Amino acid sequence: MGSHDEILKSLQAWAGQFYGGDATVSQLVRLSGGASQETWSVDVTHDGAAEELILRRVPGGVATARNSEALGLATEARLLECAAGSVPAPRVVQVFDPGSEVGEAFLMNRIPGQTIARKILRDDEFRTARSRLTAQCGQALAAIHAIPLDTLPDLPNSGGLDQLEKYETIYRSFDLPRPVFELAMAWLKSNTPAPVPKVLVHGDYRIGNLIVDADGLAAVLDWELAHLGDPREDIAWLCVNSWRFGYARNRVGGFGQLPDLLAAYHSAGGQEFTTREIDWWEILGSLKWGIMCMIMYESFRSGADPSVERAAIGRRVSETEIDLLNLLEQKA
Repeated sequence: MGSHDEILKSLQAWAGQFYGGDATVSQLVRLSGGASQETWSVDVTHDGAAEELILRRVPGGVATARNSEALGLATEARLLECAAGSVPAPRVVQVFDPGSEVGEAFLMNRIPGQTIARKILRDDEFRTARSRLTAQCGQALAAIHAIPLDTLPDLPNSGGLDQLEKYETIYRSFDLPRPVFELAMAWLKSNTPAPVPKVLVHGDYRIGNLIVDADGLAAVLDWELAHLGDPREDIAWLCVNSWRFGYARNRVGGFGQLPDLLAAYHSAGGQEFTTREIDWWEILGSLKWGIMCMIMYESFRSGADPSVERAAIGRRVSETEIDLLNLLEQKA
């Protein structure tokens, strides 16, 4: 059920039922990216018109025991449906049950644009987009955080201290002390922010998971880490220096400034936060990413995933240590 021809055949059978007997499926191409799920582009022609779609599918079409916090695809599709109309996001066309011929998957419309940070942050094609992205990202985050909780599927709860405890446990399991991480954890425990009402948190809101076109933000992707939590987590994750891709002076994603993001967020209905309130969450975000890099390297070292990509990401632990020192120095 995992080969190109098998998926194409299954989609053709579905299209005939969904659109009618004249529907034709073509241009099925496996895309790069999507570490936890398969991502395919596909075209469906029916009634003389072509519809461009994206297929999100579990590897091989059959889910296995999860070793991460990633949501199931049916839940991710439901979140996209909840976001429809208020958040720029793909439109869900079809959700496939695990027992279907396609396997566990869903189809959504394909939105033109770019996700590669290097192009978004440097190319002249996106000059206008860069000038608009900060406000647009703030507005989109406000819309995500405003989605009524009673409309959402069942989601995990994950606050800042929950995450700190989780990642500290992982870190200590490596038995590889890193003084900067120890310092960051101690500071975070001593400076815990006052809680705010829980909202839907995207969980991975950053360049790479945003489609950007010439006019700015076109869609928010990859909702598989969504949970109920603190809205400041999403704001700060976009600010983590690792997601600025070399444009460190632009605290927001390498393209904007935090006061502008917070102003746009508040104007669009989000809570009013100060830049100092985001600091704690940015330090937590940098620490989390550093420990994630340790996880990546251990995966390479143990042979569980011998890809060069895992080894390369593992080497970035030192970058997060520098980021944490810079952030903590500002708090001294």
